[in-house]
Amino acid sequence: MYPFIDPYDEGMLDVGDGNLVHWDVAGNPDGLPALVVHGGPGSGCTPRTRRYFDPDRYRIVQFDQRNCGRSTPHASTLAADLRHNTTGHLVADMERLREHLGIQRWLLFGGSWGSTLILAYAERHPDRVAGIVIDGVTSTRRREINWLYEGVGRFFPVQWAAFRDFAAPGGGDVVAAYARLMDSSDPAVRAAAAEAWCAWEDTAVSLEPNGVPDAYRGRPDDAKLAMVRICTHYFAHAAWLEEGVLLREAGRLAGIRGVLLHGRFDISSPLETAWLLAQRWPDATLTVVEDSGHTGSDTMRTLIREALDSFVR
Repeated sequence: MYPFIDPYDEGMLDVGDGNLVHWDVAGNPDGLPALVVHGGPGSGCTPRTRRYFDPDRYRIVQFDQRNCGRSTPHASTLAADLRHNTTGHLVADMERLREHLGIQRWLLFGGSWGSTLILAYAERHPDRVAGIVIDGVTSTRRREINWLYEGVGRFFPVQWAAFRDFAAPGGGDVVAAYARLMDSSDPAVRAAAAEAWCAWEDTAVSLEPNGVPDAYRGRPDDAKLAMVRICTHYFAHAAWLEEGVLLREAGRLAGIRGVLLHGRFDISSPLETAWLLAQRWPDATLTVVEDSGHTGSDTMRTLIREALDSFVR
């Protein structure tokens, strides 16, 4: 991967509804603009992601989606009103950021939830997209949400029962139950719910041969609270997306070159979605990474860098 670099410009973009979105730009001001779309939802961006990009050839833009990272108000407190945080709001924020930075077209890079948001943006604004690189394809269908927060329990019945019983001991919609806990006025309730949620997320990726241990529980407390509150908010509403719409509308991406990378051992986000997207997107290529899961591997990281290099070679 490329060396760590610092941004040469940054700011807070007023996107309305009392929200300020943090953004920064690094690399070559005259390079190919690229937008990093982080996962979660609610994980925030990290300096490490810039290392995938050749700093001499890319103008690297990062932003923290509403209410996470350095954006304000922060979802770790109830001062952040999540009614104004939906997929539609985030797509509009991305477009507003593009206009603010004076960018005509940009490459989009991200994975996991970031891939859902990339697809939603690109299908709405295909003329603004110069290319797409995704590592870990999701479309946030209810089918995918139900699999992660119930179906994966077939592999881990004891851990899933503990996850379920913490929020919904009598049964029902587990994700919605966690969303209610994360909006509790009691900070101790929110903290305990966030720990239980992250424990399940770590369990779901625990079989990956080259995975990252404690990828979720190891986050700082405020970051963990914000991520879980935003995750449950989005997944309880299926990201406000009509079921399967991003796959059905993938034909709108025709003419946009896409590189799809997906780990064979990604149990939490199975390969099926990536395969379906590749069938419907004529200009995309899918590579299955045989030693990777949802949290990646050295092979996956090398392929990401090579894919991004290929757009500026």
